Amino acid sequence: MANMPVSEMRLPPHLAHLLAARGLDTAKDVLSLPEVELMAVLDAGLPTSRAAVAHVSEAACPPCQTALALLEERFSLGGGGRLATTLCGLDEALGGGIPMGKLTEVVGPSGIGKTQFCLKLALLAALPEYCGGLDGRVVYIDTESKFSSRRMIEIGQKSFPQIFRQEGLAQKMAGRILVTRPASLADFTKSLEQMKVTLLQHDVKLLIVDSMAALMSLENEKATAGFRQHPLRWALSFLKSIAELSRIPVIVTNQVRSQSSDDGYHFSFEVDRKDGNNRAEKFDSHLIAALGIQWAHAVTVRLVFESHSGHRFIKMAKSPMSPAVAFPFIVESSGITLLSDEGIDVTGPEITSIRCQGQNVLSR
Repeated sequence: MANMPVSEMRLPPHLAHLLAARGLDTAKDVLSLPEVELMAVLDAGLPTSRAAVAHVSEAACPPCQTALALLEERFSLGGGGRLATTLCGLDEALGGGIPMGKLTEVVGPSGIGKTQFCLKLALLAALPEYCGGLDGRVVYIDTESKFSSRRMIEIGQKSFPQIFRQEGLAQKMAGRILVTRPASLADFTKSLEQMKVTLLQHDVKLLIVDSMAALMSLENEKATAGFRQHPLRWALSFLKSIAELSRIPVIVTNQVRSQSSDDGYHFSFEVDRKDGNNRAEKFDSHLIAALGIQWAHAVTVRLVFESHSGHRFIKMAKSPMSPAVAFPFIVESSGITLLSDEGIDVTGPEITSIRCQGQNVLSR
C-alpha cells in the first residue's frame, strides 16, 4: 500500500490540502520521512506532523482480517480468487490457478515457452465467464516485441474451437487486450503511473509484463552499479501495489543468466560447483534468475520453465500454497500442454536451480 495516493485517503480537508501543496502524493512520501524532516517539509508543528502520519498510516495500512474472513473473501471472488491456466495439474497445485492480488513471476531461458504461456493467460482473462474466463480486458506490456495477435488467435481456435467459431468472437477477444511497447524504462515508468486509471476505466482483469529483465538490462548499460537497484525497487513496489489495490493477477516474466563466481547470494550447494563439471555444463547449464535476490523475495509465486532429461518442465519453485513440484510439458498449436497432471516432487538444490539442457532451447 506504499503507493496509495493521498488524494484517495479521505483525510481531513486541511491535512489533504497541506500534503498536496507540499508535493507529498503517496503514503510512502509521508511515512518515509523522519518526524523532524516531515515538520520542515510541511512547515508545521509536531502535532500536525504526527496527525498526518497517524491519518495516512490508518488509511494506507490494510485492516486486520480473520482467517475465516480471508477464506470467505477468496470464495466470493470468481474462480476462488484465481485465474485458471487450464493446465489441470498446475492449477491444482496452485489452488485453482494464478492468484489474484499477487505478483507471479515466470522465469526461464529464451525460447522455452514463457511468452506462449502469457499469451494463453491473456486469452483466458479476456474470454467470457461462461467459457471459464474473467470476461475482462488485459494490459500486456510487451518490452521485447514478442506479442503476436496471430499466435494468440491460433491458440484460441485450437483450444476453444466451438467458441471461436462464433462470428466476430476472435476479433472481440483481440480487442480486449491492450498492448503497449515501452522503449525504455522511462516509458515503462510512465505507463505504470497511468496504469491505475486504465485499470479502473477499462475493467482490466490481468496485467502482464513480458519481460521486466529486458528493460532493466537496457537501463543497467547506462547506470552505475550503485544506481541499478533503485528503478527496479520502484517498479517492483508499484507492480505489487497495482496487484493488491486492483485485486488482479500480475504476471511478470524474467530472464536467466549464467551464474557468476562473484554472486553474493550463493547457496552452499552452488558454491561447491567447480571446474570439474565444466564439460557437462555445456550441455546441461545451471542458470539463475536475473534481477537479483530482492526481486526473488518480493514475488509471491515463481514458476520456473526449464529443460532437462529430454523434456521441458514447469516447476513451481516458490508458492505459499504448495510444495515444489514440476510438470513436463510441450508447446503445441494450442499452446502449452502438460504431458502429465501428476506433479513430480522437487527437493533440495533442484528447487532453486534453473536448468537448460543443450543449446537448442536457447536458440529457438
